[in-house]
Amino acid sequence: MKAKLSSMRKTGRAILALSLVVFASLFAASPLSAATTELVVSDRLTGIALYGFDPVAYFIDGEAREGVAAFEFNHAGVVWRFRNEGDRAAFAAKPDDYMPRFGGYDPLGVARGISVSGYPSLFVIHDSKLFLFANEENRKAFLANPKEAVDAAAASWPRVVRKLTP
Repeated sequence: MKAKLSSMRKTGRAILALSLVVFASLFAASPLSAATTELVVSDRLTGIALYGFDPVAYFIDGEAREGVAAFEFNHAGVVWRFRNEGDRAAFAAKPDDYMPRFGGYDPLGVARGISVSGYPSLFVIHDSKLFLFANEENRKAFLANPKEAVDAAAASWPRVVRKLTP
């Protein structure tokens, strides 16, 4: 009986350990698990900025569009993907015009002094700048008073940057 109980405990621990590994791998694939030691939100497994979305497409098409591996460009320590050569060339010429503000971190989180990754599908173009958001509530709050949100995030950004860089 004692041996059976010991065996059951070992099996239970093995199942718990396996469950934790599965949970961790699922979490690692989510956008919120983006690298938090980087100045630009990127997939920690691939090193691709904006999870492969084309930053120029936000401005041209007004929506999030995935880039392709055939049109990549290295900038700011990450790989950016584009839908076509024209988008890649536009970005290469003026990356600061197309990169998301605050590295793609949610400006409301940045204003609070924390780095919260924005989702590529939750965005706003304001004053010709791209902003990404962690959730729809933050996006709506930003739209209610964008100048105040940008000013607060800009004031906190240097503090956040110090946390992101070694």
